[in-house]
Amino acid sequence: MHSVRPRQLVGVLVALLLVVCCSHTVAGVLEQLERIGAPVKLGGQRDFLPPDQAFRLSERINAAGELEFHWQIEPGYYLYRDKLVVTPLTAGVEFGTAQMPAGEFKDDAEFGRVEVYKHDLTVNVPFTTGALAGSLLETEVRYQGCAEDGICYPPIKKTVGFSLINAAHAATPLGTPAPTGGLSASDRIALELGQRSLAATLVTFFGLGLLLALTPCVLPMVPILSGIIVGQKQPASTARALGLSSIYVLAMALTYTLAGVVAGLAGQNLQAAFQHPAVIVSFAAVFVALAFSMFGFYELQVPAALQSRIDKLSRQQRSGSYTGVAIMGVLSAIIVGPCVAPPLAGALAYIGQTGSPLIGGAALFALGLGMGVPLIAIGTSAGAFLPQAGVWMIRVQQIFGVVFLGVAVWFLERVIPPPVALMLWAVLFIGSAVFLGALSRVDNDAGATHRLAKALGVVLLVYGIIVLVGAAGGATRLLQPLAPLAGARSHTPTASPFVAVKSADELQAHLLSAQANNQPVMLDFYADWCIECKHLESQTFTAPTVAARLNKLLLLRADVTANDDIDKALLRRYELFGPPAVLFFRGGEELRERRLIGFANADTFAGLLDAVTGAP
Repeated sequence: MHSVRPRQLVGVLVALLLVVCCSHTVAGVLEQLERIGAPVKLGGQRDFLPPDQAFRLSERINAAGELEFHWQIEPGYYLYRDKLVVTPLTAGVEFGTAQMPAGEFKDDAEFGRVEVYKHDLTVNVPFTTGALAGSLLETEVRYQGCAEDGICYPPIKKTVGFSLINAAHAATPLGTPAPTGGLSASDRIALELGQRSLAATLVTFFGLGLLLALTPCVLPMVPILSGIIVGQKQPASTARALGLSSIYVLAMALTYTLAGVVAGLAGQNLQAAFQHPAVIVSFAAVFVALAFSMFGFYELQVPAALQSRIDKLSRQQRSGSYTGVAIMGVLSAIIVGPCVAPPLAGALAYIGQTGSPLIGGAALFALGLGMGVPLIAIGTSAGAFLPQAGVWMIRVQQIFGVVFLGVAVWFLERVIPPPVALMLWAVLFIGSAVFLGALSRVDNDAGATHRLAKALGVVLLVYGIIVLVGAAGGATRLLQPLAPLAGARSHTPTASPFVAVKSADELQAHLLSAQANNQPVMLDFYADWCIECKHLESQTFTAPTVAARLNKLLLLRADVTANDDIDKALLRRYELFGPPAVLFFRGGEELRERRLIGFANADTFAGLLDAVTGAP
């Protein structure tokens, strides 16, 4: 039985502790590197902050029942008093005179002698609501600022929403789905990366990673890692399972970090490049090969010539296993989970805005570690609770062989027609049923285990046949294989409510048409290889509460499955790194604070649509 050498195990644990528990030390080092490596422009000029970082806007309704807007202005920057305007967008709402403090006078090269604000600025706006006002109050805030002895930013315009609870103005700022400051969730995360200490950032992203571990893009890694541990030549001890799991997670986290830094600097999602059909089919073939090795058809091992060289370097054969597990962790990170979530999008946006990858890369590494903690726990338990030897171990390996075949079909679903995928699922179910003895005779003296296996086999056999029939009838859903046949007489194909757009020019034409009709627009970024995109399609968009609201909007869809140059250009236009993403437009302009990155359930999305359309 192989076991992890104490030095290896201690090294793995120390690495984890340095990142998770000693984040203050790591933060200090990285903050110093950040200062040293801050980007400098040619000619010795400093790199200016993005406007949302130079002028940080937040808002609330204060105790006096007034709208309160607060700007935190970075040292070396200022806002013009006469460029600051707040206007209502909601019918039935009237604003009083904005209460603005006195500023400083400055001789400005552009506008002459002007009044400006530095450091902090608070503006209170009294308002009244009439009978036409609903529960949502929306305002438009315009302002403009400059950097001392530097650039002047273009005028900034933001839509800021508040939720009115009653006519007495007892209200709270509209939190979800419109974050404070008129920013989307991913934009707010990008902004907070520059505001928080690095230690707090690492802890926050580690916690976000724990939450992301429960998403559809990460769950497939559970059977992959468990199967790797079960498939070892010798039964894995608890210590060895911990070592293998830790190596897998560290490789995955480092891959997320490197891929994220590249994506942030280049403005392209590196993971999307690995969703080419050839890559997906090759990766699926790897799992088919692993499955057949677990069935005992052959034994995967290093070629004899290479194995002899490794023997000369080390008599222990563990290094090969660790290397293979690390490679599988890298491949899992870039192929299994390419969907974009708000924390990932926020970190990538921060890297792209600042051009400095240190803080963003550290956040992504903490995110990857958080996603990997459940994997370590599950992988270690595989070594602790699975049988260690005998016939039972062979059975367990065969079960994971079936699981690996299921993972292979799951990958192929991204690149093959749905009915073909259903046929593969049917073959897997029927084959598993035969393996469990569904077609074999059970002796009278057979034990409970054999009878239970046969019962499960019969269920799989029947369902496999049902899925096979449904696939032949054109079914597309595994859990509803007979849906097309049940409604065959009255069934007519329903056209998609989404209008396909490919380029920025096509999109602009639709936006102009909707603007002329005073119709809001929803743009859905979708890809066949994006699992959470399909969950939005099947669970959220089709929900009755959502479908009824979608009728009020012009629905557009940008299918970026091909990830070609046109797709990349459209993603870059809206500062996106990949799907899923849902954007909303009104009057030809995007409602940036309403954009959705990642998955949202039907209730949350219905509330978002109400905010976009102005419904109470």
